[in-house]
Amino acid sequence: MAEGDDLFPGFAPLWIEGPAGRWFGRAGGPEAAPPLLLLHGFPQSHAMWHRLAPALAQTHRVIALDLKGYGWSAAPDSGSGENAYAKRRLGAEIVAVMERLGHIRFAVAGHDRGARIGYRLALDEPGRIERLALLDIVPTDVQWARIEANPEANRHWPFLSRPAPEPETVIRRDPDGYFEGLLRDWTAPHDLTAFDTRALTLYRQAWAVPERIHAMCEDYRAGGADGPDRAADRADLAAGRTLPMPVLVLASEAYLDRDKPETALAAWQRTFAPRAQGARIASGHFMAEEAPEPTLRALQAFLAA
Repeated sequence: MAEGDDLFPGFAPLWIEGPAGRWFGRAGGPEAAPPLLLLHGFPQSHAMWHRLAPALAQTHRVIALDLKGYGWSAAPDSGSGENAYAKRRLGAEIVAVMERLGHIRFAVAGHDRGARIGYRLALDEPGRIERLALLDIVPTDVQWARIEANPEANRHWPFLSRPAPEPETVIRRDPDGYFEGLLRDWTAPHDLTAFDTRALTLYRQAWAVPERIHAMCEDYRAGGADGPDRAADRADLAAGRTLPMPVLVLASEAYLDRDKPETALAAWQRTFAPRAQGARIASGHFMAEEAPEPTLRALQAFLAA
């Protein structure tokens, strides 16, 4: 048995050749069932879905991917060209991966960075996406407006998006200390009790690899204040583009929606998803692991509607 297999009973490991290297994922559920793509967030991997994926696979063909640069997927350097982790580029690469698995149209549930790829893909290629669930984010342009209004908020965003190798050098001194500190800070009880030790082992393995630390920083540079992700948001907002498919916004009470003048759902309805529905989860940021039961119920009801 490969490491992590026991977190996903009944799922098969996948290695998929993509446009920018190999992607790792797991697939489970009936092959003829509607496809559902699960995209994880920072600083984790596909393992964050282990408490939801088996139940979702009862009604869907579930594919849980490691994002490029995370987990066991390839972690290419951007070099001196376009940022390899721009969400528009990642969305196009994920479309190619899903096509190689035989899925032209599919539903997406994304958390954190995975949700940012999900909504960018859905804006760029709306015909691909049946339904879109966004877990604990607001649009990137809204996020930066909040940071600019309150520089003490989400300090990891400006730090990780600073030019290389500044954040990489700091993180490499104590990667477990840095990333585990974020996990603790963003949970409701500010500790690691919500995380299965097997999942934490997989997260730590990736944190120990310098190329993956760099990839995570590149991900945030793409989403930086002057990066391509925010520029794409602003162009679409100026053009009045919105998401035509059903959209679910799940927001954590103890993290994203805590002490905010505007809820996550209101931010999405004001921008890209005027018809979005939403729910608040009594949880910190990592709702799929901290509050799996209410998160699963919300996703199942949305996917079945």
